[in-house]
Amino acid sequence: MTDIQFFKNLHQGKSPVFIGNVWNVQSAKVYEELGYKALATSSSAVAKTLGYEDGEQMYFDEYFYMIRRISQCTSVPLSVDLESGYGKTAADIVGNITRLSKIGVVGINIEDSAVTDGIRTFSDLDVFSDKLKAIISQLEQSGIEMFINVRTDPFLLNVDNALHETLQRIKVFEKVGVDGIFVPCITSESDIKQVVDSTNLPVNVMCMPELPDFEVLANLGVKRITSGNFLNGYIYQNLKNINQAISSEKSFSPVFL
Repeated sequence: MTDIQFFKNLHQGKSPVFIGNVWNVQSAKVYEELGYKALATSSSAVAKTLGYEDGEQMYFDEYFYMIRRISQCTSVPLSVDLESGYGKTAADIVGNITRLSKIGVVGINIEDSAVTDGIRTFSDLDVFSDKLKAIISQLEQSGIEMFINVRTDPFLLNVDNALHETLQRIKVFEKVGVDGIFVPCITSESDIKQVVDSTNLPVNVMCMPELPDFEVLANLGVKRITSGNFLNGYIYQNLKNINQAISSEKSFSPVFL
């Protein structure tokens, strides 16, 4: 079985696949040692590692270097958060996906919003769906297999009638022929259930304070759970806390408690 087929199969199990979000080789190796079946980059966490804010502020070549190192140093399937694609045209984005495929990446996230001048807004739905069609068509013509997980952002952007907007967008993306749907910031059991019931595509949810536990999510039919950049933030907050304790006590003893 190929890595891409294994990765696709993970989204069809009775229990959701919990994918470890990573930002460097060190974080990826931790997840691998814990037995995670798949990894995915967090673009936000990688950007912060390189001194950028999220929203395609880093150059794709910089991002690609980090992705390649993670791929080279781990043996589990790797998906990549491609944000809006790191390219203006379908051909540009397919070029990026082709590079990722050549180093063993099996999936991407691509989102229906974009950051311009620090502000995230929806991409035009017709333009975005046409771009998706072109991307999928060009990949098929090139014989490149890639799990296309589309992130739709009504809940993240906190728009009015976010559930209705999400359901409408999912219908569009289904027709295009994508492989999965990612709905960040959705947390209500009722909303999650309606999204899952609206589509045959596997639904991905993300770590949030109010997100139900994994057993509830499994019963709701969720197929994929990710943590986004939250664990990266948690780790560096703890790094700050431990250094404050060291400074306060003028001793390294807090490290060894």
